[in-house]
Amino acid sequence: MKITFYGAAGGVTGTAYYCESSHARILIDCGMFQGGRSDESRNKKAPPVNYRTLDAIVLTHAHLDHCGRLPLAIRDGYRGPIFATPATQDLVALVLRDSLKVQTSDLEKLNRMLSRNGKTKLKPLFDEADVECTISQMKPLSYHEPVPVAPGMLITVDEAGHILGSGSLKLVVDESDKKKTVIFSGDLGAHGMPIVRDPETFTEADMLIMESTYGDRDHKPLQETIDEAIGIIKTALVTKGKILVPSFAIGRTQDILYYIEQAFRKGGLPRFPIYIDSPMAIEASRIYMSHPELFDDEMVEFLGSGEQQRDQGFIHPTPSAEESKHLNEVPGPCMIIAGSGMCNAGRIKHHLRHNLWKPETSVLIVGYQAGGTLGRKLVDGFKSVNIFGESVAVRAQIHKLGGFSAHAGQTDLLQWFNALAPCRPRVVLTHGEEKARIPLANIILHRYGLQPFLPQYGDSVEL
Repeated sequence: MKITFYGAAGGVTGTAYYCESSHARILIDCGMFQGGRSDESRNKKAPPVNYRTLDAIVLTHAHLDHCGRLPLAIRDGYRGPIFATPATQDLVALVLRDSLKVQTSDLEKLNRMLSRNGKTKLKPLFDEADVECTISQMKPLSYHEPVPVAPGMLITVDEAGHILGSGSLKLVVDESDKKKTVIFSGDLGAHGMPIVRDPETFTEADMLIMESTYGDRDHKPLQETIDEAIGIIKTALVTKGKILVPSFAIGRTQDILYYIEQAFRKGGLPRFPIYIDSPMAIEASRIYMSHPELFDDEMVEFLGSGEQQRDQGFIHPTPSAEESKHLNEVPGPCMIIAGSGMCNAGRIKHHLRHNLWKPETSVLIVGYQAGGTLGRKLVDGFKSVNIFGESVAVRAQIHKLGGFSAHAGQTDLLQWFNALAPCRPRVVLTHGEEKARIPLANIILHRYGLQPFLPQYGDSVEL
C-alpha cells in the first residue's frame, strides 16, 4: 500500500491523495489550488495519475480545494464512481457548476484582451459536459456504513464537523491476507460550531493522514468572537457604514447568518438589512435546509422555535448581477455577505473596490486567507491593494475574526488525535503551511513519542 500526495502537502489547498495497493487504485479528493498565480497555474492539470485504470475517487467534502479538479479527471478519461455523502453530492454539483461559470467569465475577458493584442485565444480547462459527467458519476456514501469502493478497499465515513456532509474517512485495505487501516481526517471542524454536528473520533489505525491548517494556534474562543463581531456591527450601525463579509458560500455564510439571527433573537442586535450577494451561497443555504437530518441539536431547536420567520424581512438575497450592482447605491448601515472567502474572485472584489477607501467601512475576515490572496493582504495590513488593475487605498476597518473558522484549532486537533494516540499510528500531517504543521508535529513528537512525516508535493509513504 502506497499513498502519494498530489496536493495539500506543505500548503492548504489542492488536496489529492493517491492510494495504490496490489489490487486497486483510488484517489482521495481532487481539489483545486487557491492562492497566487503560481498556485492557479497548477489547476491546468488533474493530479498525475492514470485515470483509465483508477478504480474510484472518494471525497471528504464539497469545498473547491477538495473537489475542484474533478472535471479535469473526467477530461483525462476517468469514468468510474465518485463516492461522497448525499449532502456532499448536492454541494459538489453546485460548486462545480459555479466554478465553470467563473472560469467561463474570466476566460471571455482574457480572450478579448488577447484578441486585441493579436494573440491566440486560450481554451477552457473543462466544459459543461465535463461537469455534468462528473455529477452523473457520483455515488452515495452513508455515514458509518462500510462501502467497498475498489477491490480490497473498504471505506467508512464519519462526521468531520467541518461543513454539511463533510467526513473523515476510514480506509481498510485487505492485501495479501493482511488488513491495514488508514484514517484520512479530512478537514476537521471545531467543537461547538453551529448547524453541523461535532467531529467523530476513531480508535484504531495503522496510519493517520491528518490536517494541520491551524496546528500552530487556537482560535479565539467562539463566544468572545461572537461578542467582538456584535460590537463591530453595533459601531457600524451608529456610523452608518457598510459591513463587508467575504465569506465562503458553503459553511461560513450559513454560520454567520445563524449567529446574527441568534443575536436578533436574544436582543443583542437590532434587526438591520443583510444582503446575501452570492447566488452560490443562496443555493447552498437551500441545500443545507434540505438536509435537516445532519443538523445538531441547537439548530433543530432554533428551527422549531419559529424565530427564523421573523428575520426574513431583513435578510435579502441578491442573486442577479443587477441586484448586486444596485448595492453600490444602497446606503449604510447594512451588511453585504459575498464570495469569495479569500477575496480573490467573485462579487466581494467589486464591493471592496467601491468601499475599501471609506473609513466608515468595516471588513469582517471570517475565514482562512491563503498566501497571495487579496484577503491575506488585507489581514497583513497592506495600505493599498490592486483590484481589477486599480490601486485602492485601504482606509476601511479590517477585522480578523478567527474564532469563526470552520477548521479545528490546535487544541481541538489534539483532542481529536487523543482517541487514536494509544494505538500509535504512523502520523502524516498534511493540509497546513509549514508554520502550522511543524509546531503540531513537535507537540505530537514530545507528547506522544510519535514522529510525524511532513510530505511535500509528490512524496509517497508506504504502509
